[in-house]
Amino acid sequence: MSDRPPLPPFTAETAAKKVQAAEDGWNSRDPQRVAQAYTEDSVWRNRDTFVRGRAEIEAFLAGKWEREQEYALRKDLWSFTDDRIAVRFQYEWHDAEGQWWRSYGNELWEFDAHGLMARREASINDVAIAAADRRILGPRPEAEHGETFPLR
Repeated sequence: MSDRPPLPPFTAETAAKKVQAAEDGWNSRDPQRVAQAYTEDSVWRNRDTFVRGRAEIEAFLAGKWEREQEYALRKDLWSFTDDRIAVRFQYEWHDAEGQWWRSYGNELWEFDAHGLMARREASINDVAIAAADRRILGPRPEAEHGETFPLR
């Protein structure tokens, strides 16, 4: 098994790098790429859906990004310990009818010694927005890495 740095135990710097790497991966909207960041038997709770293992993660993400069109995400480090990270996030997307949404949430992550995420729990709420109110217009520019994204 190969390592996926940064590895636990986390510091403020390595936890922030792990969060940015996750944001970058999810903004790729590539289910196979994203699934590789998780252990083979990773356990998720995403809203009211429970997922286990890379195959289910990949299938879940493929369906998510089919429904959540033009998905663009921002994650912010909230807290960390040796092998756990808490983040808050926002993402914007539109549905098949063209309605734009901003989704707000919190995630709890737990990592194995190789830097793979073994557990992910996400609580998410959606708010309908007008297209003119969008603030997340694609992946975060590198110059903005490490900046906190405003709540509103």
